[in-house]
Amino acid sequence: MEWADGKIRCRWANPKNERYIRYHDEEWGVPVYDDRKLFEMLILECFQAGLSWECVLNKREAFREAFDGFDLEKVCAYDEDKLEALRNNPGIIRNRLKIQAAVANAKVFREIQQQYGSFSNYLWHWTDGKVVYEIGRTSSELSDSISKDLKKRGMKFVGTTVIYAYLQAVGVIYTHEHGCFLAHTKEAQA
Repeated sequence: MEWADGKIRCRWANPKNERYIRYHDEEWGVPVYDDRKLFEMLILECFQAGLSWECVLNKREAFREAFDGFDLEKVCAYDEDKLEALRNNPGIIRNRLKIQAAVANAKVFREIQQQYGSFSNYLWHWTDGKVVYEIGRTSSELSDSISKDLKKRGMKFVGTTVIYAYLQAVGVIYTHEHGCFLAHTKEAQA
């Protein structure tokens, strides 16, 4: 692939989409500890199920607006009128089940916050606060375990592949491909 700035990136990053390049370079794989950002990324990853991440990323600003800046308390309080407005919003993915799941998942997210002190504490406890370095996978024992736990708690659209992508997005799993200018090397550990 030809990159305008000469940097080599992961194969999935579209060199023609500046938004995608910025996401790859500045966000993907960077450890996240802020619950608001963790909530946003979880909702977006759930909407991504069965679609491309690029499709969701291109609609991210519309999602932020439609979901009140991913304000957890506001999303938890959505009523049928708000759900109908979301289903009719052409700027977002208007899948009825995913919209309902976003609200249900918000409530579970809040319950996890109450139990663990923060969703970040919950998420990072699975790895004892450590980043996992691996490439070439779409699921793992870690994503299997978290997916199973979230489903048991009542979340929807949180299968192991969605959760694996989420863990990559929020930096719990670091997966930049060999050759990418952000690829993890043993020298970087020192």
